[in-house]
Amino acid sequence: MRAGWNGAPAPVPPPLTLADRARFCWRAPLAFFWLLGCFAVFLPLAFLDRALSRRGDAAGAPAMVRIWARGALRLLGLRAEARGAPMAAPGALVANHSSWLDIVALQSAARVFFVSKAEVGSWPLIGFIGHAIGTEFIERRATEAGRQARALGARLALGDRLCLFPEGTSSDGQRVLPFKSSLFAVFLDGATGPELRVQPVTLRYRPRADLPAALYGWWGEMDFGAHLGSLLARSTGGQVEITFHEPLDPRALGDRKTLSAAAEAATRRGFDA
Repeated sequence: MRAGWNGAPAPVPPPLTLADRARFCWRAPLAFFWLLGCFAVFLPLAFLDRALSRRGDAAGAPAMVRIWARGALRLLGLRAEARGAPMAAPGALVANHSSWLDIVALQSAARVFFVSKAEVGSWPLIGFIGHAIGTEFIERRATEAGRQARALGARLALGDRLCLFPEGTSSDGQRVLPFKSSLFAVFLDGATGPELRVQPVTLRYRPRADLPAALYGWWGEMDFGAHLGSLLARSTGGQVEITFHEPLDPRALGDRKTLSAAAEAATRRGFDA
């Protein structure tokens, strides 16, 4: 499975110690059964939400996703530290993108539905779970721009709070890449309502001092299974900082490029702080 960015080689982590191997042996099955158990509770809750036409804070399934995400972070040796709070207004969160871990971290702190590239929807297990939890899969082709905007606009009109990664790819987690402005146009569509806001979010991973700084980053030709296995074995004492910035009013900023630049600037300030 490809992660993206510039194809730079991944850093070579230190060899697994006996303690690392032992940690993997108990964490891996526990993580699997934690996912299985939470998903077994999630499915009937999702069915009940649809049957009762429940959305937003009234829905039970997203609460189960948050419970799973918080437990998953602990099993991956990460402590989440949230600064600020997710907005209550309808709209979207936009964040820098280091890894598949970003989804887990954000789900632990906010009720959001993710926007992801279409190919992820076909990945074994991950694609199935993504569809189940309401991820919006889109084609990142110019010819599909109109359809993408309509799909995202429909979700926003329903009151779903979306989460986008405007960099368009993941990285080593040591930088914020330039934001692409194309998807920001949907926030300026009059059909989405004047109360819609865009909230920049900064994610920053800090591994244990003796581990590589880019341990949690996932990019280039890195394999998902190998990366997950490495974290289950090595990751202890890590931290992910989730900084929720002041929401932006798209109409006050006027156009998608100005909105994208403002969101990127806020994300960078949080990353460099």
